[in-house]
Amino acid sequence: MFDSFLGYLIGGAVIGILARFIKPGADPMGWILTILLGVVGAWLGGGIIATALGLTSSLLIWVVAIVTAIVLLFLYEAIRSKSAKK
Repeated sequence: MFDSFLGYLIGGAVIGILARFIKPGADPMGWILTILLGVVGAWLGGGIIATALGLTSSLLIWVVAIVTAIVLLFLYEAIRSKSAKK
């Protein structure tokens, strides 16, 4: 699905935006970090996890990538809040 760097970049931007839209609460991060989060979500969720699960449907691969990006967003916020409390 995401066969090239450009595909990961464009798909990652879409996935990052969708993850921020779906996840409730304020997300104080810029567009570059959103795209980076989406690219990692696309690579990890859509590439590695979906392949390990044996998924072949494009829709399911996108869903796994978006869910992975949402999980990464929660992790980012948890790490950010811990460093802000110090």
